Amino acid sequence: MLTKKQHELLMFIHERIKETGVSPSFDEMKEALDLASKSGIHRLITALEERGFIRRLAHRARALEVVKMPEQATAAAPAKGRAPFKPGVIEGGGMNRAPVQEAANDVRELPLLGKIAAGTPIAAIQHEQDRIPVPESILGSGEHYLLEIEGDSMIEAGILDGDTVVIKRTSNANNGEIVVALVEGEEATLKRLRRKGQSIALEPANRAYETRIFGPDQVEVQGKLVGLIRRYH
Repeated sequence: MLTKKQHELLMFIHERIKETGVSPSFDEMKEALDLASKSGIHRLITALEERGFIRRLAHRARALEVVKMPEQATAAAPAKGRAPFKPGVIEGGGMNRAPVQEAANDVRELPLLGKIAAGTPIAAIQHEQDRIPVPESILGSGEHYLLEIEGDSMIEAGILDGDTVVIKRTSNANNGEIVVALVEGEEATLKRLRRKGQSIALEPANRAYETRIFGPDQVEVQGKLVGLIRRYH
């Protein structure tokens, strides 16, 4: 699911390429979406790229290619009602370790609330989609929830497309921790948090994507990563 502006921009790029064979300029995109600056377009393009909807083509001017449309993304979503499974869990502090099987007892069922890189505010997906057992040993105190990863922006931290991340609900995080960040009140993303002075950087773990810089009032921490569940087929 995309935000309204992300969807508008994707459709505008798609229609312009269909009509002219060339993607629109940043100025044309800014005017079409009625945005005040090109920086807003840049953020939308980065978000669409991370989610696999568009691709930048090297060595070409105005080089954007639409890879998929929202309908295709919906069609490719995992089917509901998959059989129960015993999860392999990787703790947040050791993402490069192999998954370990935990005992079936001493677990807590956590709510799966949606997809983290789909551009949907956490507040809008508070209804449960599923419940998954997670070992108490990685949880500790506090409230926790689960989100499904969509996209490859954190693959170098061992977080892959289709993984389920275990999030501790909190509004505070230390420098360098991987967090659920709500950007400008509408886009939820999982990134590494870096603070420098009054600036907040949301850092991907994939060299193909760039770090995004925001002011302190543009980013709200809504949780931090404590573990990861991966299904093996």
